[in-house]
Amino acid sequence: MSTASAAAPRTGSVLADLLPASRTKDIALVVGGAALTGIAAQIAVPVPGSPVPVTGQTFAALLIGAGLGAGRGFLSLALYALVGMAGMPWFANGTSGAGGASFGYVLGMMLASTVVGALARRGADRSVLRTAGTMVLGSAIIYAVGVPYLAASTGMSLTAAVAAGLTPFLLGDALKAALAMGLLPAAWKLVGRRG
Repeated sequence: MSTASAAAPRTGSVLADLLPASRTKDIALVVGGAALTGIAAQIAVPVPGSPVPVTGQTFAALLIGAGLGAGRGFLSLALYALVGMAGMPWFANGTSGAGGASFGYVLGMMLASTVVGALARRGADRSVLRTAGTMVLGSAIIYAVGVPYLAASTGMSLTAAVAAGLTPFLLGDALKAALAMGLLPAAWKLVGRRG
């Protein structure tokens, strides 16, 4: 029997669980996840005809959920949202506050991070195909909250909100999912080799 397989991380863990357990670690991970999301939100590309830019924050939110797990992932995104609502200019394009047309996506990211984290704890981030499904589900959750919020906050019809707040982002989301499909399973393989 190989000692590497005996020491390999088991299902029920997320990547953050591989660090020594402490409250300080958890606080640092939550604050770090919020900061990473704020930094990733500054990678913003305007989309013609849409008040919502393409950003890196959705990718960060899904990776944070997968890496930190449901609880820490939710807390990271909740901290990100609360600090942004309080005036920290770290939403897309350096904005803040809860009144923007894209704030629904921030709310959706909190829920998506939680769901992705729960799935990751069940091993959904350890193979390419399962990671793809997890990222697609996380993105769908973000849109399920963000698009109706966009429609309500701008007065758009739901059809117009889908055209402005979902359709232009599908290619970018596919690329983000492909990147996650490479990163997360590779991280688990690296950890397994070191174990």
